[in-house]
Amino acid sequence: MAQPQVSPLAASGTSAVFLVLTVDPSEAAAARVRDVCANMPAFVRSVGRRDPSGRLSCVVAIGADAWERVAPGRPRPAQLHAFVALTDGPRSAPATPGDLLFHIRANRRDFCHELSRIVIDKLGDAVQVIDETHGFAYMDNRDLIGFVDGTENPEGDDRSLWTVVGDEDPENAGGSYVTVQRYVTDFEKWDGLPTEEQENAIGRTKADDIELDDAPPSAHKERTTIERGGEEHKIVRHNMAWGSTRESGTYFIGYARDLSVTEEMLQRMFVADADGVYDRLVDFSRPVTGTNFFAPSLEVLEALAGPPVQAAADSPRAAAPSESTLGIGSLRSVR
Repeated sequence: MAQPQVSPLAASGTSAVFLVLTVDPSEAAAARVRDVCANMPAFVRSVGRRDPSGRLSCVVAIGADAWERVAPGRPRPAQLHAFVALTDGPRSAPATPGDLLFHIRANRRDFCHELSRIVIDKLGDAVQVIDETHGFAYMDNRDLIGFVDGTENPEGDDRSLWTVVGDEDPENAGGSYVTVQRYVTDFEKWDGLPTEEQENAIGRTKADDIELDDAPPSAHKERTTIERGGEEHKIVRHNMAWGSTRESGTYFIGYARDLSVTEEMLQRMFVADADGVYDRLVDFSRPVTGTNFFAPSLEVLEALAGPPVQAAADSPRAAAPSESTLGIGSLRSVR
C-alpha cells in the first residue's frame, strides 16, 4: 500500500498552523505549486532536524477545483468534491475557497512558524492566502469551552483503518480526505449556561470526560456518531484551539478514508431531523470557513514535480466508495 504523507498515528502536536490557499490560474503558478509541494518533505527535514523532539510534520492536501492543475494526469480521488454548504434555519456551515491546505504541526511553535514562512516565501505570488490560523493545545487536551476534545478518535491500527484510502480507489491509495472548518465560539452565551446544561450539550461530563448514559439526542456526541450496518464509522480529528482576546474558537480538521462519513456528521450537526433535533453545540459555535481536500500519498506528492502522468485510456475509473465497499469487514481486509 502507498505510504501516507504523515502516519494517521501521528500526534496533533502542541502547536499548528493551518494554511488554506488558492492558486493563480496560470500554468507558471501551478508549476511552482507542484515544485513546492513535491519538496515539502525536504523542507520539513531541514527545519525539524534542529530538534527531533519537536516532531515537526506537514500534510499537503489539494482541493477539488485545483486537482487537475496541481496533479495533472492523475485520476481525481473518487469522492473529492467541493465542500457542500449547509443551512437550516439560523444554522449554517458555509463553503469557502481553498485549492491547497498545509497542515503544519509540531511541539514547538517556532518550528511551525519557520516552516509556514518558508512555504509562503517559496510559493510567492503563485498563491493567495485565504485563511491562516495558528492553533495551540489548550490545558489538558481541552477545547476552549472546557471539555476534552478528540475523545472519539480511533486508537492504534484503527486510525489507519478509518483514514487511509485502500483498494476501493487503488489509484489514490495511501491518501486521505481532509475537511476543515474554523469555528468562532460565543463564549458569553456558552458561559451563561449552568455546567449541567453544558454537559447535556456535549454528552459528557466536564470535569472528568465521562460519557453521559442519558445524554439527550441533541448532544454533540450523539449527533456526530455515525452508524452504518451496525458498525460505528469514524474519522480522526486533529482539532486545535485558536484565537485572540477578541475572537477565538476551535479549528476543526477531520481526516477520513470515506468523505461521506464526515459529511454525514456535519449534516446531522446543522440540519434538524424530523423531530427537530440538531447538534445543540452549534447554537454556541459557528463555522466561518468550510473546505474539502485530498492529501495524496507521499509517493504521489513527491512525484508532482515530474512530468504529468499519462492516464491509461483503457483503465476504468474506480467507483466512489459506498456503505457496502467501506464496511468494516472490507476495510480490515486491505490493511
